Amino acid sequence: MRTLLALFLIATFGWAAESEKKMNVLFIVSDDMNNDLGVYGHPFVKSPNLDKLASRGVKFDRAYCQFPWCAPSRASFMTGLRPDKTKVMDLTYHFRQGLPNVVTLPQAFMKAGYFAARVGKIYHYGNPGDIGTSGADDPASWNQVVNPAGRDKTALENDILIYPPTTALGSSMSLLADRTGKDEEHTDGKVATEAIKLMETNKDKPFFLAVGFYKPHCPWVAPQKWFDMYSIEQEILPPIAANWKSTVPPAAYDSGAEWPYRGVTPAQAQQCRRAYHATISFVDSQIGRVVEALDRLGLAQNTIIVFISDHGYHLGEHGLWMKQTCFEEAARIPLFIVDPRASANGKVSKRTVELVDLYPTLTDLAGVKAPEGLEGVSLRPLLENPDASWNRAAYTQTVTKGKEKVQGYSVRTERWRFTEWQYGEKGMELYDHDNDPQELKNLAKDSAYSEVISELKALSKKMHPEMVTPGKAQKKLGEGKKSE
Repeated sequence: MRTLLALFLIATFGWAAESEKKMNVLFIVSDDMNNDLGVYGHPFVKSPNLDKLASRGVKFDRAYCQFPWCAPSRASFMTGLRPDKTKVMDLTYHFRQGLPNVVTLPQAFMKAGYFAARVGKIYHYGNPGDIGTSGADDPASWNQVVNPAGRDKTALENDILIYPPTTALGSSMSLLADRTGKDEEHTDGKVATEAIKLMETNKDKPFFLAVGFYKPHCPWVAPQKWFDMYSIEQEILPPIAANWKSTVPPAAYDSGAEWPYRGVTPAQAQQCRRAYHATISFVDSQIGRVVEALDRLGLAQNTIIVFISDHGYHLGEHGLWMKQTCFEEAARIPLFIVDPRASANGKVSKRTVELVDLYPTLTDLAGVKAPEGLEGVSLRPLLENPDASWNRAAYTQTVTKGKEKVQGYSVRTERWRFTEWQYGEKGMELYDHDNDPQELKNLAKDSAYSEVISELKALSKKMHPEMVTPGKAQKKLGEGKKSE
């Protein structure tokens, strides 16, 4: 009946009923962004465009990545498979080495007749310096690719302030307030500009447009005006308990983030926090440009918008910096889904969800056939009722960077976070988020919680029945860029 109506409208008026149109997808990814946003209750970070975007759809308060590092996380949510399946657990291994025929998220849309394009960083290998490298991206995922590079990556590299002054550590604590450059001259400004051009050019066809912004990934470089929005005095470092390290397994702070503050002084760490927040506000403004263009082009009512970060980020919590831990700050990410047809738009869901859920969600919402074997579930029920019954945990894993590679598996429910290292052989952690949202008190050795630990350990074992060896890079596919 609906098809007959659509044919009648096309024949009579030259246009189809709204319900018959394919839904576009605008898939926006930020790099290294934690939940320091106004819409998540941060007391002073300014993120007006993301706050507004969240209000248009459903905001998820408990959303988690599968691996708190760029390449593994992105490979996971773009394939709909967990790291144990992709075997991507570093910055070099390409998922197609072990899964040559996997159908990625944009590929599923391409098979359904969509135009699929990428601007900026979606897979880890989308860096401008990787152009031309065979393993720099996943060519099968796109009809078109644009790799912008602005003055922050071409003209300012020699001026960036590095803490401490060594390349090995400094690459992850480095900043620069650009006194003369304009927003549109920076890489993320160019990402927004190119994304807008693609929408303008392809507005009359169904599209899957992935827009990958590079900030707030270090080095924290942005025009001066964004730094001027924040003061050093605001950037109070989280307190560190004197005995904290003795209460958790050594692997908990050997998974990528050096303690304390990655070797910098507290004053320098405050400067880094300020720069991180400045780049959040900068990239927020560029995301705003893209969404405004979508509205201007009359595409909002026919476009599903997703905003995510690939993982969270430590800014001194527990004395840690960066990511690659199983703590809340590294595992939790911002997530908004805007579907103009959804009943729950403007509401908040506190259910526990995962990035691996995005693939089945978007194919479900767009009526696109998804491949068999996806490891997440559609979030459609929560877009209709954010408080719907939901009995799913979130799973995050990592591998330590020390000489002995220790696997860490973490289970997050609405109340608990349970983490075990090497199936518990290297220690365990348990945190009660009802009473300890900052994860400051490890309850794993308290016999009063043995039943809780037993239940969560069983969930972890079911998800990770065996420890998977990370994939090994093969030069024939390219190694990508080994930046953090």
